[in-house]
Amino acid sequence: MKQSVVALLLGFSLFFSAGQSQAATRSDLGVHILRTDELAKAVAFIDDDDVSTSSYVTIPYSYADMKDPWRWQTFFEECGRLGITPIVRLTTEFHDGVWAVPTQKQVADQISSLDALVWPGGERYIIVYNEVNHAAEWGGTLDPAGYSDILEFATNWAHSESADFVVLPAAMDLDAPNSVVTMEAFSFLRQMQAYNPEVLQLIDVWNSHSYPNPGFTASPERVGKNSVRGFTAELALLKELTGRDLHVMITETGWRDNGALFPWLESYYEYAMQHVWSDSRVIAVTPFILQGAPGPFAGFSMLDESGELTSQGEAVRKIVAPVSGGEKL
Repeated sequence: MKQSVVALLLGFSLFFSAGQSQAATRSDLGVHILRTDELAKAVAFIDDDDVSTSSYVTIPYSYADMKDPWRWQTFFEECGRLGITPIVRLTTEFHDGVWAVPTQKQVADQISSLDALVWPGGERYIIVYNEVNHAAEWGGTLDPAGYSDILEFATNWAHSESADFVVLPAAMDLDAPNSVVTMEAFSFLRQMQAYNPEVLQLIDVWNSHSYPNPGFTASPERVGKNSVRGFTAELALLKELTGRDLHVMITETGWRDNGALFPWLESYYEYAMQHVWSDSRVIAVTPFILQGAPGPFAGFSMLDESGELTSQGEAVRKIVAPVSGGEKL
């Protein structure tokens, strides 16, 4: 999805016993929201009155957000109270249809301002921008080398600020073709690696947008790079390029309800939770989106513009409603 939508992600945290994967618990199921003031609404949607177990939230952090540390400190404190681990995605400024390319100073300022806040818990998860294999996400250009430079700088700066920072790269659009305005994801990653063989050695956790393509409507049983299992292809490529076995956060995923898909939504989510997102390498899954209506993302939305459950929200609720706190699906 486009970074032009300001996003906060609240995730499934998937837990595993030795050699045996388990599906997500009710309180691990999360959702992607738009604003910090939607945190309570998101927790209520997923956990209702149960805030006894932890999950994840990922929230974009722009240049403008640096000017409002009080709001962010309050947000972090609420995350701590609710048992939520925030995952913060760096964003820039949107002008004339594209997101600006950050300077090193802007990157340093963003990370340093985050370091000045008191975070809940130990790890400080940050994502270094978004879907940069789209020109619109990177100053109107397709620039694997330029993004590699920024990713290397951001990772080194974050690690120098605090050992608690855990750095994730921008997720790729795994369904993007080679064109004037997009680059196929693996071509982009291979060009990054060819330009700077060390850059993918520096990151701590992989970041994936594994959507059920084509059309955000495919079966969860489908396999391939542009399927809901796309993260497995990414991790295999990373192993080939770097020799590393990384864990992954799936920070965007989910189906688009086009009406015809409604009868399948519940079974699709249930299958994914039990057989896809239960992969032992997955740390968190954050489907898109709590409240995207009205607008182009209404088909993904769990709540409509008045705050009522959509068919998508009802499908997710049916899966999690029978499951209490620590029980597994």
